[in-house]
Amino acid sequence: MEQYDSMIVGGGIAGLQAAIQLGRYEHRVLVIDAGYGRSTLCKSYHNLLGWPDGVSGEELRRLGRLQAEKLGVTFAKDEVVQAVNKGKPGDGFELWGKSGKGYEAPTLLLATGLLDRIPELPNLKNCLGLTVYVCPDCDGYEVKNKQTIVMGSGDSGAEMALTLSTRTDKLTYVNHEQKAVKSELLAKLKEKRITYVAEDIGEVMAETNGLFRGIVLANGERIGAERGFIAFGGNEVKSDLARQLGAERLENRHIVTDPRSKMTSVPFVWAAGDVGVHAEQVTIAMGEGAQAAIWMNKALLMLKEEANIHRVVVRS
Repeated sequence: MEQYDSMIVGGGIAGLQAAIQLGRYEHRVLVIDAGYGRSTLCKSYHNLLGWPDGVSGEELRRLGRLQAEKLGVTFAKDEVVQAVNKGKPGDGFELWGKSGKGYEAPTLLLATGLLDRIPELPNLKNCLGLTVYVCPDCDGYEVKNKQTIVMGSGDSGAEMALTLSTRTDKLTYVNHEQKAVKSELLAKLKEKRITYVAEDIGEVMAETNGLFRGIVLANGERIGAERGFIAFGGNEVKSDLARQLGAERLENRHIVTDPRSKMTSVPFVWAAGDVGVHAEQVTIAMGEGAQAAIWMNKALLMLKEEANIHRVVVRS
């Protein structure tokens, strides 16, 4: 069993920022990362300070890992499938990966994020972050006055189209899978003059550089556009480890944390990034990662002080 001061599950934006912060405190830090997540899919983030022309999730991860490694942070490519609380607060936690390896530390950060439900449509993933987007707060600006297709399902897609109607009046909502849409949402779509199409999508039309050109419906019809948004609903919140440890979660499976420290309801377990309860943005994930790491450092200093006191008492 490999032992560390802090373990971070998830090598995305929140996890990397926390690792950098903890590394600067000179703790023994391990980041366990499966190597796949929301940030690996985004070809360009445009809403970041210092990156006006955008930066890919892969590049941010590469730079973040290099920065953390220079501070002594260790990385393991593994998927954690089991989390065990060893006993009373301060005794630490055991994590077990698909690899069969075990890891141990007194403090734990869950930065496992979430995965959007994205159908396996040809050419779609190549456009993500470049000309097809997920978050209207991050990238609503990118569709301003542009012919835009919302590729979605049911109410989720309808709500996304209505949200984007403040950015462009050239909107089409394609209800892939033809899930039911509430009558009031259909009325609002009509009121906003948003074209509504209830047909499956066969493929995405795109150029090799990720430039979205529209879609081809399953029936062969082509709908051209300059930009796309996805909203299929049913995103997977990666919070099962929190469940195993007994941490409080909402009905949507996002982890509840203390707003000041980002600690969960389980002492010495923190959560940061998209797996928590917040707006899902890279900048917020960075902030939460750093915020959690600051309080993890405080906890580690407290535990070390208690251990020193215990040793003095035992010796005397």
